[in-house]
Amino acid sequence: MALRVEIAYSPEARVVDRVELSLAEPCTVGEALRQSGLLQRHPEIDLDRPRVGVWGRPRRIDEMLSDGDRVEVYRALQVDPKEARRQRQRRQSGRAPKRGAGTAER
Repeated sequence: MALRVEIAYSPEARVVDRVELSLAEPCTVGEALRQSGLLQRHPEIDLDRPRVGVWGRPRRIDEMLSDGDRVEVYRALQVDPKEARRQRQRRQSGRAPKRGAGTAER
């Protein structure tokens, strides 16, 4: 029986490399990654220390896949999320407040 899965990897912001595969059952996360071609296109993906998940939940590469699964390969964070939030706040604080956002007009 054929197993349909999707593999997704975002090498940088706003870029997603997505592959849809039809695989023979049973199939592990690691086997699907090897067959997807992502490892050849993105040599920075390290299967010795993989960060992968299925539908947003962390998984090991030796776990079995089910039909319709979406395997996601996660990259390392470039900036700590708290620091990114602080930077956005600093950038936005230089803007004029929106009309009606805490300022009264007379």
